[in-house]
Amino acid sequence: MNRRSYLLSLLACLAGAGLAAYGATRTWSVQVTQRPGLSDLRTAETGTDVAPWLLGLALVGLAGTGALLATHGGLRRGLGGLLTLAGLGVAAAAIAGRAGLDTGDAGAGGTFWPVACALGGAVIALGGLTAARHGHRWPRMSARYDRKPAAPSGEPAPAGLNTKPVDNRAAWDSLDRGDDPTD
Repeated sequence: MNRRSYLLSLLACLAGAGLAAYGATRTWSVQVTQRPGLSDLRTAETGTDVAPWLLGLALVGLAGTGALLATHGGLRRGLGGLLTLAGLGVAAAAIAGRAGLDTGDAGAGGTFWPVACALGGAVIALGGLTAARHGHRWPRMSARYDRKPAAPSGEPAPAGLNTKPVDNRAAWDSLDRGDDPTD
């Protein structure tokens, strides 16, 4: 169950953030101004024009999804709470942006894209809520490349580890002589 909820939460946050970011960049409103003797003037507004913070919050959801992979324990749970808030913010921004908007000649896109953004925000919030509740139980990244603690002074150093003191002065002197350190 842990690995399954982990993958589902990651996919939910990723898909929700992608949907919200894409929907925020689509046309939500098209206003047409009639001009006698000239062609009509069309003014299009995207979701980012209506609610500028919408795309920013969607990108926070996207970045938070990547951060879920790299964190563990309590930090992952806190990040899940942040993702929940970002998802709720995306949904609220989409609803508030669409509430007072005259879609004009935008057609179905004037309704579809705000709803898609709100749905994406809800999906981010659900993925973040799952991370906040169960994130401390999920598997963590491998510790293979983490820094190992130094061996106590009484124990021998691991094989292959250079324990000689580094003479920086000799290295700089050889560079001054023109010796190539890469040979």
